[in-house]
Amino acid sequence: MRKPPAIVDLHADAFLADWEDYSSEELVQESLDFLRSNLDAAIYWEMNEIKFIHGKGKGILKKLIFQELEEYQKAGSIERYYTSYHNEDIVVVVIGI
Repeated sequence: MRKPPAIVDLHADAFLADWEDYSSEELVQESLDFLRSNLDAAIYWEMNEIKFIHGKGKGILKKLIFQELEEYQKAGSIERYYTSYHNEDIVVVVIGI
């Protein structure tokens, strides 16, 4: 498992070469899968924190990301998460292991 970068861009065009071939629902799912794989890697590598760029848009992706992070927190996999003080398009995840 590769160590993820400290900041991960969840915009589909940042990690999918053929993102234009996906429906909007598929793009949201791909972004959530990308979040999970990078967060799982950050937990594995015992990183203190990782940041995810979700952007503005209609807020659909942000809402789903926060729901996903809530599950990670309930499971004890992360300590907390919050919107970046410097940029509201970024969520900071404190792993705190």
